[in-house]
Amino acid sequence: MGLTPAGVRALTDAGHETIVEKSAGSGSGFEDGLYQKAGATILESADDIWANAEMIVKVKEPIAPEYPRMREGQLLFTYLHLAPDKELTQQLIDRKVIGIAYETITDRRGTLPLLTPMSEVAGRMAIQVGAHYLEKMSGGRGILLGGVPGVPAARVVIIGGGVVGTNAAKMAVGMGAHVTMIDTNLDRLRELDDIFLSKISTLASSAYMIQDAISQADLIVGAVLVPGAAAPKLITQKMLKDVPNGAVIVDVAVDQGGCIETTHPTTHSDPTYYVEGVLHYCVANMPGAVPRTSTFALTNATLPYAVKLANRGFHEAINQDPGLKEGVNTFGGHCTYEAVALAQGIPYTPLDHALKSSGASV
Repeated sequence: MGLTPAGVRALTDAGHETIVEKSAGSGSGFEDGLYQKAGATILESADDIWANAEMIVKVKEPIAPEYPRMREGQLLFTYLHLAPDKELTQQLIDRKVIGIAYETITDRRGTLPLLTPMSEVAGRMAIQVGAHYLEKMSGGRGILLGGVPGVPAARVVIIGGGVVGTNAAKMAVGMGAHVTMIDTNLDRLRELDDIFLSKISTLASSAYMIQDAISQADLIVGAVLVPGAAAPKLITQKMLKDVPNGAVIVDVAVDQGGCIETTHPTTHSDPTYYVEGVLHYCVANMPGAVPRTSTFALTNATLPYAVKLANRGFHEAINQDPGLKEGVNTFGGHCTYEAVALAQGIPYTPLDHALKSSGASV
């Protein structure tokens, strides 16, 4: 669910009409009555929502049945992850939707404030999930993540030292695992060494060091992010031949195409598969497994932006907030985010040019 009842209340208190799809919040423990009490109108179907709303607030990108519902000029505010999804990108362009992606909005520090909460959830979940699938009955090697006295703990390799990787490391260290973190940024590796007080090992990223590390790993976490772009493939299928049978891979980067060559998206109902004897867990939208936690965390981050867009309108909001402007991936039939255009080999139009061609002031 894209908003908690508290988020709806903030929008209605600001004078906006808020409509919510019937039972949309039930998976997160929010019944329709709570939204009605917060001032929302409950509509029967998604068709009704898309037909009536000027701004759609979602958690995840639209799926194929939703494409025909999108309208020209409609503002879509959600995670889009367009780089690996050419079909959705083209639909947004063809239908002239204003697509604002949570994952490319920046703040004054240059960080990604709307990606952070879900990255925190996914990073922590990666270790929780990995520990489960290492159990023999779940298909893994039959290893306890933290070991016991006299028996070594599991070896966890985390590729990427950003928000996902750091939160994964917190969980893995807390459970007693031997943790190795790999990143390209030496300054970040120094920070991680200070954060964890030498309870982890750090490695500068290279194909050689990655292959050497994963050849001894029980659990591998893919935590690589290139903002707005497809994730680089840092582990090839050939490398997996050296990984112990029954080891587990959790590729959190799957929403951006995955950082492992053998990654393909799976679902919560059918989450795993094997390649080269290695169990892969590549569920898109991992935080969806803990929807109540995720809805609170996401609303905390997204609500100020949603209110800003509703109060000021799209044009004034992006003119006053350069970081919000960075979130605009499609506008007026153009792809306005360069990393997406490069990933897909399609034309890129800077947003200012797209705005001018539409007759809007910049």
